[in-house]
This record gives sequence, structure tokens and C-alpha cells, in this order.
Amino acid sequence: MLLSVAYAISGLLLEALLSDRHRDRDLELLVLRHQLRVLRRKASAPRWNPGERLVLTALSRQLPRHAWPSLLVTPETVLRWHRQLVRRKWAAFGRRGVLGRRPLSAEVQELVVRLALDNPGWGYLRIKGELRKLGHELSASTIRRRLRKKRVPPAPRRGGLVWSEFLGAHAGAVLACDFFTVDTVLLERLYVFFFIELSTRRVFFAGCTAHPSQDWVAQQARNMAWHVEDVQVPANLLIRDRDCKFTPRFDEVFRVAGVRVVKTPPKAPRANSIAERWVQTARREARDRILIFSERHLCTVVAEFTDHYNRARPHRGLGLKIPVPDQDVVTGGRIVRHERLGGLINEYARSAA
Repeated sequence: MLLSVAYAISGLLLEALLSDRHRDRDLELLVLRHQLRVLRRKASAPRWNPGERLVLTALSRQLPRHAWPSLLVTPETVLRWHRQLVRRKWAAFGRRGVLGRRPLSAEVQELVVRLALDNPGWGYLRIKGELRKLGHELSASTIRRRLRKKRVPPAPRRGGLVWSEFLGAHAGAVLACDFFTVDTVLLERLYVFFFIELSTRRVFFAGCTAHPSQDWVAQQARNMAWHVEDVQVPANLLIRDRDCKFTPRFDEVFRVAGVRVVKTPPKAPRANSIAERWVQTARREARDRILIFSERHLCTVVAEFTDHYNRARPHRGLGLKIPVPDQDVVTGGRIVRHERLGGLINEYARSAA
């Protein structure tokens, strides 16, 4: 009963307040405002696309302040949208170039990056001077922006040799060493120790043992140092990993012999990639195809394969040449086959007769 009376009274008040001329329009506005208040409580925040934002921003500038509560968004939001439009306008204007400055040609951009990558020690001013010699006038800030866009760091941080450049510069006088393991038929683990010359890919088999103690490793180092002097291997550097089997005694042996020991970075097998590659070759072509029964048997197999690798196996890293080629090359005669490791590996050569 009370709700009916209240409804009737509100209807009479509306009829009295609204004029006949604008009655329909005002009623429609009241209905829309009432629905808008209900939707604000029930619905989530609407998503405006850029066009809708632009239209609402333009209309709200002409809307009187007392009518601002009718907006779905707050006045601060509308003002923020307007600031974003202004910011985008001036950002687009700035991309057109300052004072009509012409953009760099693709050739000059590539040349800047090329000079920086080819010369890690050159700073921005040094590159600027080199470009001036070549007929291109660029500022240091322009060079810096171009290198930053290509993610090329400044000179101090891009300086220094990487491992590939270091090995390439010293390959003619570098030895590398490493261990690899073999499990026998009775599941006994044996360790194979070897050296390899980077320039010729010649392998020196040091030995194998079940217990690679410090004394044993140091003795193999002395044997290798004597062998380097006997065969006159031009070794100035020795690359090794950070295995605990390589003790200061091991390094001291080569230091006395005039060979500097260089340690590879932690967890970086690619820094000793040539030695790792030989281990893969030995496993694939010999070890994985033979059952090993004892330490003596393993030494025989590795020594036989090492001799084959050095004297008869062409190497792709050497342009399919042999690491230690035979001095007496026979051009005539029939082709004969020599079996290695019980026929597991075959070698072919021409007979003298």
C-alpha cells in the first residue's frame, strides 16, 4: 500500500515539474540517467576504442560542468585521454626529423655497424673520424643511436677476443688436453687421457687408467713435455678445462717447459671444441663398436685408433687432408686394403710393387 502511494505521488510530481513542450524529452533523459546509474553498479568498466575516446573527448569539452556526472568515465580520465592525443601528435611530428634533417642511407647505416663490429676497440669518436675519411659526416650521437638500435654495445664492453678469435690467432702453437671415460664389460670405469694439436689435428695418446691420481696425471704431463721437445712441436699454449684432476703440479710441468696453461670458462665445452670433437669421433668409429675387457685392451684400441687417425684418416677441418701425411707418396701400383682393429676400420693405399 505504501509503495503504491509513493509511486502515485512521484508520478504527480513529475507531471507538475515537466512542461508540456519538453515533457517527452525530459522524461527520456530521466529514464536514461536512471538506467545509467543502474548500469554503473552492475556492469564492469567499458572498453573504449580510440575513435570512441576521440568523440567523447570532443563532446565533453562543450559539456557544462554540472552535467559531468552523466559521463560513464570520470573527468580525470577524459583529460588524460586528451593529453595522450596531444602527446601522440607531437611524437608523430618529432619522427618527421628535426629541422629537415635527412635520414641516413642504408649504406651508411650498414657501414657504421660494420666498423663497430670489425673493430671492437673503436669508440664513437674513432668511428666518426673513420667515416669522415670515407666522405660521410656523422655526429657521435648519431653513431651511438644507430649502434644502440642494432644492440651493439660501446667499445669497452665489446672489446676483447672471443674464444673463436683467440684460437684462430694462436692455433699454430696450441695444444689441448682432455679426459673421456669408458666402461668395460664388467662395468669398471676407465679414464683415457690425450693431447691434440689444434693446427694439424694430430693426437697424442697419453694413457689410460682406472685411477687418475695427481701423481699419474703429473707423470703424463712430464711425458708429454718431453715428447714436445723431442718431436719439436711448436707449442706455446695448452688449453684444459677446470677438472680437479688437473692440479698445480700439472700446470707447473708445462710452465717449466715454456708452455702457458689456459683454462676454459666454466661449463663451456665449446671452448675446447676440437678436443671434444675428437672424443666424439673416437667413440663413434671405435669405442662404441668394441666391447672393452680391461685397461690393457682399452690402451691397445685407443693407440691403434690414434695411429689411424693421425696417419690415414682425412680430416674435414684440414680440407680432407691427413694430420700426419706419409712423406713417401706412391703414385703408381695397385690399391690395397689394410685392416685395423680386426677389420673394424679399413685403410686404402697404393702398393709400391
